[in-house]
Amino acid sequence: MIEFKIFKKSKKSGSRLGILKTAHGEVETPSLVPVATQAVVKTLTSEEASAAKCQILIANTFHLHVRGVDKIVAAPTQGRGSGLHNFMNWQQPLMTDSGGFQVFSLGFGHDFNIGKIGYFSKNGKIIIDKNSQPKKVKITSQGVYFRSPINGRELFIEPKESIKIQESLGADIIFAFDECTPPFSTRAYIEQVVKRTNEWAKICINTKKSFQSLFGIVQGSKYQDLRTVSAKYINSIGFDGFGIGGDLGESKGDTKKILNWTLPHLDESKPRHLLGIGKIEDMENIIKSGIDTFDCTVPTHYGRRGIAFTNVGKLDLNKSIFLKDKKPIDKNCDCFVCQNYKRNYITHLIKAGEITVMRLLTFHNLHFFNTYVEKIREKIKNNQI
Repeated sequence: MIEFKIFKKSKKSGSRLGILKTAHGEVETPSLVPVATQAVVKTLTSEEASAAKCQILIANTFHLHVRGVDKIVAAPTQGRGSGLHNFMNWQQPLMTDSGGFQVFSLGFGHDFNIGKIGYFSKNGKIIIDKNSQPKKVKITSQGVYFRSPINGRELFIEPKESIKIQESLGADIIFAFDECTPPFSTRAYIEQVVKRTNEWAKICINTKKSFQSLFGIVQGSKYQDLRTVSAKYINSIGFDGFGIGGDLGESKGDTKKILNWTLPHLDESKPRHLLGIGKIEDMENIIKSGIDTFDCTVPTHYGRRGIAFTNVGKLDLNKSIFLKDKKPIDKNCDCFVCQNYKRNYITHLIKAGEITVMRLLTFHNLHFFNTYVEKIREKIKNNQI
């Protein structure tokens, strides 16, 4: 089980400093939680992820399950409780999601090419109504039918199954199975999701037998009263912490409003995790709202595509102009990439199609993001935010 201690609350905002203690070490909060979908931060070893200042990672229950990893790491031949930590040689704190995000991403997200914050189709707004069903996922009151992206086999995941998979994986923090709401849904659809997610949450609590900490997920989309209903219920049934899930409005301003509606109804002594949000420009605002941890693929996703984050903005190192640039990616960065390699070399590797460049940029971006959050923690400490 986790222990969470808040040792400073801001007088200027909702931000707070804390320590999240797990069986595999401590996390200083607020903290970024980098994504290790397949039990790996793409292109990096676990040792490199740690060297890039990652304190805690989140792995993907659905994608590990379809590859049978839950059975591999729970197998008697590997020792009881060996779990993901030993499997991936990561002896620091670890989360697993529930598979609820894939209900959205492989469903309506895939159908309409939409994400968690307001996107538009070519034909204008997408409206998802109470009787809507995605093309490749079937959502029922009992659980969700998927097709395996590996072999096309039908999979059925429901709350009990999600918890059992996560218990086999053995992360320190696991999440209740939910339906991540799609943007541009009618109120009737969101009411249905909140009801279903709340019912599944209770099943998850009753199913869990392990010493892992279980977080409940708040839904409700852009509707204040539905966020309130969901938050109050999730808060009342005994979770160890909370995830703020689903779509988060049609703008960053909407995200702030949703957090302001939700967080006051959650036990402030327990950690709050924002699911799937963490762009560099979002971080300070979500932390000021009172979020303790948040996961995001941006530093790794952009790194693999030749984009580096710096103190003066993003650099697109795919551009040939950087072949003549002998400066480090960021002169103020002390990561090993910036200390040893220049922009012209990085761009050369991109142009040459060398895969090493993905490792270098991923490491730099993660180090940069984690350092950025360190600086926010210092601002809270110094009463600046």
